[in-house]
Amino acid sequence: MRNYIIRRALINIPVILLVATLVFFATNALPGDFVAERIAQNNPTEGGPEERAAQIQRIREDLGLDRSIPVRYVDYITSLMRGDFGTSYQSGRSALADFKAGVPYTLQLSIMAFAVALVTSIPIGVISAIRQDSFVDYFLRFFAILALAAPSFWVGTMILLYVVRWDLWHVPITSRPLLWESPGDSIRLFIIPAVAGGLAGGAPIMRLLRSQMLEVLRQDYVRTAWAKGLRERAVILRHAFKNALIPVVTVIGFGIATLISGNVIFEYIFNIPGVGNRILAAIRARDVPVVQAFVIIIATVVVFVNLAIDVLYAYIDPRIRYS
Repeated sequence: MRNYIIRRALINIPVILLVATLVFFATNALPGDFVAERIAQNNPTEGGPEERAAQIQRIREDLGLDRSIPVRYVDYITSLMRGDFGTSYQSGRSALADFKAGVPYTLQLSIMAFAVALVTSIPIGVISAIRQDSFVDYFLRFFAILALAAPSFWVGTMILLYVVRWDLWHVPITSRPLLWESPGDSIRLFIIPAVAGGLAGGAPIMRLLRSQMLEVLRQDYVRTAWAKGLRERAVILRHAFKNALIPVVTVIGFGIATLISGNVIFEYIFNIPGVGNRILAAIRARDVPVVQAFVIIIATVVVFVNLAIDVLYAYIDPRIRYS
């Protein structure tokens, strides 16, 4: 197992470098110029064309933007190998510092949405399977299809609309507290995007778990467990549920990546200063180092989440061995 993990981790390094290369050339192909936009915003009418051109050239030299793209690419990859993600054009701070500032908000939203996804999807998938073709099964399948079809941002917007209209609770507008700072205000702020994102992320898990449970329940070893007189709870949880988890774990892993990317929409709608909201602000400002750092870090997380899922297979099913 250790050799497998080391080998996979080494294979992931070229993948991350490829992502970094694609991100570098994609961000440098974006339309617009950060320097020209910043001068236009700060001094829209001062100076003549020659003075403005000289000022733009001076700032571009300070930022290293006057060099050719191949030279900047080599410097970028070299710095990345040293753990240097560059410096933000706007703030002058490390691009990694901007990412760290948004991590607590994105992490809290992702954990809450992931908890909602698991709490709703696993019971629904299991109950729907063991009550196949009953009214409960039809209702739960309808709910799963509805959650899968409805866009998560629309669900979040509708929940917010009716919460405000019916005055169920007040969503904080001026403050953006985290859970350990102000639990009550934090939950009121995060619960709506967490529910909307969790339902959207849990819908594929519901449907896949139901189909896998139905397949496992027809296996001979499950029939043998029934014939031995084991209780329904023991048969379902110990024999059927665990053996149905292998493909479900894969979907859960991809769901984690989906929640991270989906948080961009929820953070923008609810004005949460997380990673997604910050990367949108960086794209609008043409702050290329921040965009590059954010995308590379998120891609790295997704790559190693997939590795963790593969390792988890061996613990769920003892028949799986990695050499």
